[in-house]
Amino acid sequence: MHIPGPEPRTDGGAGAIAAAGGLHHYQRLLHATYGPVVRFQLPGAETAVSIADPVLLEATAHLDERPERLFDFLTPLFEAGNVQVLPVEEHTPWRRLLLSVLAGRPSHERHFARFTELTTALADSWAEGAHAGTDQEPIALQKDLTALTLRMICAYALGGEATDADAVVTAFEVVLTEYLGRLYEAPSPEREGERNTRTAEALSLLRTTVDRIVAAHGTRDAADRSDLIGALVAAGEQPARIRDTVMATLLAAHHTTGVAVSWTLHLLGGHPEAADRVADELRRVLGERMAPDYADLRRLTYLDMVLKESMRLFPPGAYGARETTEAITLGDYEIPAGATVFYPFWAVHMNPEYWPDPERFRPERFTPDEVTKRPRLAHIPFGFGPRSCEGAQLATIEAQLILAILLKRFRFRPVPGHKVVPIERFVLWAADDIRMTVRPRE
Repeated sequence: MHIPGPEPRTDGGAGAIAAAGGLHHYQRLLHATYGPVVRFQLPGAETAVSIADPVLLEATAHLDERPERLFDFLTPLFEAGNVQVLPVEEHTPWRRLLLSVLAGRPSHERHFARFTELTTALADSWAEGAHAGTDQEPIALQKDLTALTLRMICAYALGGEATDADAVVTAFEVVLTEYLGRLYEAPSPEREGERNTRTAEALSLLRTTVDRIVAAHGTRDAADRSDLIGALVAAGEQPARIRDTVMATLLAAHHTTGVAVSWTLHLLGGHPEAADRVADELRRVLGERMAPDYADLRRLTYLDMVLKESMRLFPPGAYGARETTEAITLGDYEIPAGATVFYPFWAVHMNPEYWPDPERFRPERFTPDEVTKRPRLAHIPFGFGPRSCEGAQLATIEAQLILAILLKRFRFRPVPGHKVVPIERFVLWAADDIRMTVRPRE
């Protein structure tokens, strides 16, 4: 059967995506118009099929190749090959190694105290402004929280205090902003040389930093070692692949966790009754303590439901993509070999067949009984299959910890007149940040 979709355009689909306000909005529009399976044009892919039904997605869960052209913009970050599109024979052992570190409880527990210190320092800085009175400057959540989560992943991936964290954060911001920015705007010719020089210097600093830490790794105290670098060294990886893996980890973790927490606080600011319920749970579990222990996170069940519902409404990564190596059958349709299979996470999360009243914020969707009523792939904020996010567990722990500390101390309220508009910037970003005021809780 012919897969439905819009008529082809001479511009390869770029104009339709721009007119919709970005690929994230375009996907929701396509599926609202044509149904759960849509054929569409995507710059960088000759044939693209988008699937917004979680049952049909199961037929693609085995796919283990990414379309290289869609990830070309990341290639300059890496020396030993773009790790986002490693072939299966390289990707499988590389992924297994990452999971052994990023998904391991001992590693999470070892870094938990440092994560708590970093979050508490941010909360203290906000508290100084919150005590200043009614003229407090609003907090820019995305700016502050993505800086926090980048510091967290730098501590995790680079280890201890072996380097100037601020310099690493700044350098990575330069590199990430430049290469991701090329997706959305062409640099002006008069500034191209300046930007290239600045980006090259930042990339050199990052690679030199990782090299220095790798060289000193075996001589450092165990508490100051990077679990990630240690595993890569032990596996016999070459220096260039070690650098690339650290860069990929920083890239993947840089915006995603901070953005997830930002959207969650945005939703709670508009639903104070849910925020009060989280605060009540925190008082019940933590008592007078201002931060949870690692074991406390399992007891924060309502906070966990709030985070999951937030990532349903605003998934940090709005979409993913795979490539077929052979033809596959998808319900009544056949997708040819060499096609790009597009995963519109946001559209999946807003599918009314599985999420009644999908625009509504309702954390109770994630009680155990409700979860069992839905297909496995109805909620996929971290993707699925052999290319899903290796750091999903680490990101969840970071987000739960940050939310627990901040919601124990503060009430968050939206700034009157400030409009929050989600846009696609590799992650689901707010165009003019998410600006809120914070006030201490009694």
